[in-house]
Amino acid sequence: MRSADVRKSARRVAIARAALLATFAVLSARAVHLTVFDPRGAERGEDQAKRIMNLLPDRGSIVDRNGAEIAMTIEAPSVYFDGRYVRDPDAVARSLARILGVERAALARELRRRKGFSFVRRWITPEQGEKIHAAKLAGVGVLDEPRRLYPYRALAAGIVGFANIDGNGARGIEQQENTWLRGTTRKLRFERDGSGRVLISDAETTWGTAGGDVALTIDAALQADAERALAAAIERTGARGGLVLAMDPYTGEVLTAAESPGFDPNRFRRTAYPATRSSAFLDAMEPGSAMKAFLVAGALDRGAIGEHDVIDTEGGRLRVPGKTITDKHDFGPLDPAGVLRLSSNIGAVKIGTALGPRAHYDALRAFGFGSSTRSLFPDESAGMLRGWREWRPVDHATISFGQGISVTPVQLATATAAIANGGQLVRPRLIAARRAPNGPWQPTRVEVVHRVIRPETAHSLLGMLETVVSDEGTARAARLPGVRVAGKTGTAQKWDAATGTYSQTKFRAWFIGVAPADDPRIVIVAELDEPKQPLHTGGAAAAPLFARVAPGQLAHRGVFLRREPVMVASAAAPTTAPPDLPPVASAPAPPARAPSAPTRPSAPAAASAPAPRTVPPAVAAASAPPTPVEVSAFHDRVLLPDFRGLSRSDVTQITAKSGVRVKLEGSGLAVRQDPPPGSVVVAGSEIVRVEFRPPAPPRTAAAPVRSTAVAARGDR
Repeated sequence: MRSADVRKSARRVAIARAALLATFAVLSARAVHLTVFDPRGAERGEDQAKRIMNLLPDRGSIVDRNGAEIAMTIEAPSVYFDGRYVRDPDAVARSLARILGVERAALARELRRRKGFSFVRRWITPEQGEKIHAAKLAGVGVLDEPRRLYPYRALAAGIVGFANIDGNGARGIEQQENTWLRGTTRKLRFERDGSGRVLISDAETTWGTAGGDVALTIDAALQADAERALAAAIERTGARGGLVLAMDPYTGEVLTAAESPGFDPNRFRRTAYPATRSSAFLDAMEPGSAMKAFLVAGALDRGAIGEHDVIDTEGGRLRVPGKTITDKHDFGPLDPAGVLRLSSNIGAVKIGTALGPRAHYDALRAFGFGSSTRSLFPDESAGMLRGWREWRPVDHATISFGQGISVTPVQLATATAAIANGGQLVRPRLIAARRAPNGPWQPTRVEVVHRVIRPETAHSLLGMLETVVSDEGTARAARLPGVRVAGKTGTAQKWDAATGTYSQTKFRAWFIGVAPADDPRIVIVAELDEPKQPLHTGGAAAAPLFARVAPGQLAHRGVFLRREPVMVASAAAPTTAPPDLPPVASAPAPPARAPSAPTRPSAPAAASAPAPRTVPPAVAAASAPPTPVEVSAFHDRVLLPDFRGLSRSDVTQITAKSGVRVKLEGSGLAVRQDPPPGSVVVAGSEIVRVEFRPPAPPRTAAAPVRSTAVAARGDR
């Protein structure tokens, strides 16, 4: 009996052994087929262990015209989650919430919904990344990916814009130049272990193409100066906001575009998207009496009026069908220069009537109003200029003095530049040059769109606009000592949608200026939104802002102001002759003009700059108290401030807080530093050299300087 049982057991073992061998043979044959004969099987096996992850490319930098980095890319850690390798999302959420400082329940709900690979949090701190690495959570890891950093924070933010969390430009130059800056996606090969943790080796292949760099026409130092001046003007007038736009009239380069309110592009996710726009390019506004300059230019150029024609201002009141036009005063008979100087609405209406609707419309279109400037800035507004056939007599009358037409600040600057450069409309430029990775800079070219007015018309008009900045004009506060200024004020009533009429309490103050008037180097458009009365006019609000910004702009182009003498009565001795304005650090010569650019008319040479002294003083007319020097830092990156004029102890204290290593040479006050101000250095690794020299001895024979501030007279 026992032998029969043994035989049965032996047969069962043999059958089981045969079945196992057959199963093993089938599996082996299938494995051989998948790995040898079927490449898809090999790919599936490879895919289970090794995969490819797409990472953002290294976005190119945006620098100012002097090479200071305004937008740059750094590596920042981001934490990811792959739900296919996580058995307990609640436990993972509990650990991550403690490290990231977020709510556990919300994070757990978020992780339970995710089945594949996704990022949990982007751009966490390095400390948080190290803690997550140490936790060794299944399905969770940390990757370094590019993050956009704006070292100057809000400086020129409306123009520069920002790149969103996916590395795409969402505003401004970041959006305009997105294709050039972005590059191609980086691909990273990685493996997973049995627990699903990602294993990344430095030896694994990464490939992709970094983005190119872009150099702006904007000067960061001048931009900062203009933003400070704009902030002071807003505080002085109680305005809601404003802007200052400076342009080279011959090249169309936008040198400054200060806008308020602004935003910090490093915190774009905390800012409403509409608040990140550039008012200079996107906001169309009524310009008020500033438009009279272009009306007179069109009328003179087309022969509708002559320079010495006499215009009757009708005692300050003129009736047109549908409206009575008024002046602030009875100005009596005026020539075209007087119409501009006193900003007569009635005089402007009569000039517009002499020109005619069609010719008036054609003149405005020739100056670029009613169409985009073709600057390529994203979403640039064309403003609003209705066709002349739609103009009723009252419409033609109001357009003559800047109502019923909307323009952008960049349109105003471009049109003013055409007057300054001798009559040619030049396309505005924000991009000075582009550079491919590891390649040389390729400058952009100057583009002349067309001729607007004859050179002799432009010359005559500049002379008329100089009278606006005189004792009898509306822009006395725009005067600059030793430099001739031409300009036009504008005070535009804002439209009140609630009442359907123009507001009597809300205004927009404008000033468009050219300096020097005899050899134009700079065009500036200054605007303040809703300044409080009585500082609500262009002459009282915007003209002083021009006078605050223009000296720095001119100094960088080799034109320096001169201070006026103080008349002191003294019986003992005659008054001492006044010294020249203390010199500013020598500025680079203006860039070479492209052949297609308008050429400067011959004019007397500008006042030459005196020899530089040891410690460069502030630019003339900068009477604001000095602001404390601050160091901007992001992780280990530090934005160097300007140390010039500081003592050794001041520099030591400032750099000690940020971890910057410095080498101090000499004694006295700082006169030079390397790397220069605006450079970004790595704290603790790079050495900043600062050179000191004793301050120059004070001048004892110099007479005090008289304040040139004058009361501004309002205009309409």
